[in-house]
Amino acid sequence: MHPPENADQEIDLTTALSLRASFSFPLQSKLARREIVIGGLWLLVPGIGWLLNMGHRIVMVHNMQHGRSAWPAWSNYPALLRHGAITFLGMLEYHAPAIVCGVGAWLTGNGWLWVAAVVLWIPATIAVPGFMSHYCLHLDAREIFDPLRAMSRVFEGGAAYWRAWTIVLLALALSFVGLLALGVGFLFTSVWFWQAAGFSFATVFSEKFGLRGDH
Repeated sequence: MHPPENADQEIDLTTALSLRASFSFPLQSKLARREIVIGGLWLLVPGIGWLLNMGHRIVMVHNMQHGRSAWPAWSNYPALLRHGAITFLGMLEYHAPAIVCGVGAWLTGNGWLWVAAVVLWIPATIAVPGFMSHYCLHLDAREIFDPLRAMSRVFEGGAAYWRAWTIVLLALALSFVGLLALGVGFLFTSVWFWQAAGFSFATVFSEKFGLRGDH
């Protein structure tokens, strides 16, 4: 009898959400840590590196949703770039009203437009995880470009979703420690942060909506 493909991964989407699980997830094995290093090095390539890292997180979650190990996920770079670009366009759509207000405020000096930009930016950011985990399951772009559906999923996520946000914000704060390593360390701590965030939200939504293909 063959062992399961994710036998060497102790923390996966069946693990209960916790600060320790989220922080440890990207560091739990030699392979996982190696993939953080690769992601950090790719960030040295402006734009492309960020999109590839986004695609990497999507494939990582996709693998876990289908009962496989999250890693290795640094493969098929054209697919990683495509997934990263598609999700980035979704983020751009959600944040477009805030961006328009921000540009207007910068051009006109209107303080109220700055306020509007901030007010619009917050719900747009909150809504993004509402499509990300669903896109990861079947890699269907139609899951992305529907802000109302994404926001409704956020509310359905309930207390667990807001708990995930608490963990994610703590991880974000901790990631800035990387700046102490001559700034270069932030390349790698930021990749760790995004992977911890991806795991946190994917854990909540995969449980809430049954986004595990193996089930």
